[in-house]
Amino acid sequence: MLAIAALVSLLIGTVLAFLSSLPDIRSLDDYRPLVATMILDRFNRPIDAIAKEFRVIVPYSNLPPLLPGAFVAAEDSRFWEHEGLDLWSIARAAFNNIRAGRRSQGGSTITQQVTRALLLSPEKSYLRKLAEAVLAYRLERMLTKEEILAIYLNEIYLGEGAYGVEAAARTYFGKKASQLTLGEIALLAGLPQSPSNYSPLRQPEAARARQRYVLNRMAEDGLVTADAARAAYEEGLPLAGQWRKAINGYFALYIRQQLLTVYKEADLYQKGLSVATTVDARLQETAAKAIQAGAAGIAGRHHGPPPQGALVALDTGSGRIQAMIGGVDFTENQFNRAVQANRQPGSAFKPLLYATALEQGISPDAVFQDAPISLYSGTGKPWQPHNFKREYRGPITLTEALVHSSNVIAVRLIQRVGPQQVIATARTLGISAPLDADLSLALGSSPVSLLELTAAYAAIANRGEYRAPVGITRIGDRHGGFTPWPQSAGRQALTPATAAWLQGAMTQVVRQGTGKNAAGVVGASGKTGTTDNQVDAWFIGSAQDLTTGVWFGHDRDIPLGDGETGGQAAAPVWKQFMLQVVN
Repeated sequence: MLAIAALVSLLIGTVLAFLSSLPDIRSLDDYRPLVATMILDRFNRPIDAIAKEFRVIVPYSNLPPLLPGAFVAAEDSRFWEHEGLDLWSIARAAFNNIRAGRRSQGGSTITQQVTRALLLSPEKSYLRKLAEAVLAYRLERMLTKEEILAIYLNEIYLGEGAYGVEAAARTYFGKKASQLTLGEIALLAGLPQSPSNYSPLRQPEAARARQRYVLNRMAEDGLVTADAARAAYEEGLPLAGQWRKAINGYFALYIRQQLLTVYKEADLYQKGLSVATTVDARLQETAAKAIQAGAAGIAGRHHGPPPQGALVALDTGSGRIQAMIGGVDFTENQFNRAVQANRQPGSAFKPLLYATALEQGISPDAVFQDAPISLYSGTGKPWQPHNFKREYRGPITLTEALVHSSNVIAVRLIQRVGPQQVIATARTLGISAPLDADLSLALGSSPVSLLELTAAYAAIANRGEYRAPVGITRIGDRHGGFTPWPQSAGRQALTPATAAWLQGAMTQVVRQGTGKNAAGVVGASGKTGTTDNQVDAWFIGSAQDLTTGVWFGHDRDIPLGDGETGGQAAAPVWKQFMLQVVN
């Protein structure tokens, strides 16, 4: 008897301990799920999210009246009458399952589904069922029916990574839950039973059948008329595709890294932040299409694998990032080549060399010999830098040298001013990458990032005033408050006279020099860059109030193909993008 009593006591103690560990939801304020940090474009339109569970909490009062009713009609028609458990529905489901010879129906109420979602373990056991029943009993006595339904509509998984109706509305329809039509509401209400089997993106026919079922149930319950249900069904599936387009993934990761300089990682999944950014969704889409077309064009010209590409567009006066594409397809590779990759810029680095020369007092009218040159190092082996196609023009001015991208004059110039002085100028213009203090620096041998070099060009176009790139304007919280994000403070990196000369020379680069394939954009100036064997191709330039950098190359440093210079590969893509956004 003592052994039995001890066993019973142990069992009771185990059950009580388990029940005491259940989530304690006494009010709606105790419901604190994982939520997404929303990333908004400059017009406050959502473009992406940072989330472990993509969830956006929406108050019950903000939902269209038909939406809660649709879920009740589809999932738990006796929700407003039962007290957490619906024995009649359980018995009916058991009978139908026995008759079908398989588990074809479930008898869980909405309250039970809420308890199941709130429990930490997905295990199926008698103890788990007991926990569900106890927690359902608690919820029905602690919360109103509307509060239970509010938790359900924010918690339930609806497929494609979306938790809750707000996230699902944005995922499937590209709109807020408050903007959903009757047909869209019915489609979402049909998903909880099996989000994968009824996914409108993957199983449209099954989704349509389930939508029809929900509309019929709503008509039977008197929520809508039969005519309204029929009209909603005949609208079809007006899907907007997944709202978080792959093109915004690179920028979203960049924003995430910026946020982690201020916030803890857990904050990004718990605080319900909204991040107002500088990016323009229209420019993002235009940039992505331009990079994809450029990569496809290079691959098509050489019948080889498509290269990667990147594009950054900055507001010239403020340094605000208006577009950032870090690769051809974010879903295939998340490495951001606009920020994380340091690549040799080739001649695209030369404006920093020329800026150094002018800042040291060398006249732009100074004449240098554009002729072959041999230099000797301690090894005794000559270094013989040469121009593209080994073409030389004899004595020419610095303006002509930059317009035609003379390599030998760039080397002669760095001999005059010194590599350390060029590095100092680069640092003033925001270049943080390691730079080798040797003569090859003049030819862009030291790798830099596209974002930083584009920001340096923006300073030139901004009369010599440098502003560090910035992608965030303010951070909002779930209570409606917001905190401004520090914006870039300008500093005079070059004299206005030096900047004006560089702008004028780079305008000539586009009109008659290596950047002719960028011509046609009003007010265009810029510079090409090509590395040995056409491994990297660059074009960075400004027009009106925008400075944009474009890069193409393979991740493994293999050639793009014969003739794929910055002027051939990158400049036309720059032009394609700029014509659509500034003219």
